Amino acid sequence: MRRPLVAVVCTPEAYDPDEIARLLSESDSVRYEDCVSGQYVEVLIAAGAAPLPVACVEDEQAVRAALGRADGLLLTGGPDIAPEEYGQQPSDWLGEVNPHRDALDRLAVRFALENPDLPVLGICRGIQAFNVFAGGDLIQDIPSEVHADADAEPVQHSDGARHAVRIVQPDSRLAHILGAEEVEVNSFHHQAVRTPARGLVVTALAPDGVVEGLERPAAAWTVLVQWHPERMVGTDGGARRLFEAFVDACR
Repeated sequence: MRRPLVAVVCTPEAYDPDEIARLLSESDSVRYEDCVSGQYVEVLIAAGAAPLPVACVEDEQAVRAALGRADGLLLTGGPDIAPEEYGQQPSDWLGEVNPHRDALDRLAVRFALENPDLPVLGICRGIQAFNVFAGGDLIQDIPSEVHADADAEPVQHSDGARHAVRIVQPDSRLAHILGAEEVEVNSFHHQAVRTPARGLVVTALAPDGVVEGLERPAAAWTVLVQWHPERMVGTDGGARRLFEAFVDACR
């Protein structure tokens, strides 16, 4: 059976300006080192795909050429998205941002919006990036913006904590893949979707109301989740099925 080619968005490894300066001192042509977690690669291969890492270049023609050869797009996790991308000023709790990754995600999401037949799986930052570059915005910091409300039920969303997620769209792709009304997921984020972009539907929520899943019904297959299923495939059947369904959609 043919292995579909899945474009995997890379992340610049050198977030620190001093590290970037060091790399520049070693080579005029190096600004940063792009990388992609081996977990994404291993899970895609196990599901039957061939990963195609896409470096953080800002040449639109080069990015579009790479995505045009791919059968699917995986938007991976990574640093915070610059709040200027969605019309906000940075909060005191904003983490590391990287303009090169933001630029690549902007191009990738734009390409996906223009090509609705391209299957897309977004993970953690990936759900946030798709939402932002499709016109939505984010909660910059869950503890200070959501849990400051005394009426909200606190949920730990960082450091790998596990919590329940409720599937709120029973006819969604996510519901059919997971086969349950509620699942337990891991959590490695402090930001989240605030206002879904036009054309995106909320499919899953945490107990504190934080968005954990989005889909784009007008597209052939666009499933976006806030957790990291690639870190759960060894113990969780739903995580494995999510990647298998994505790769099947790419065929």
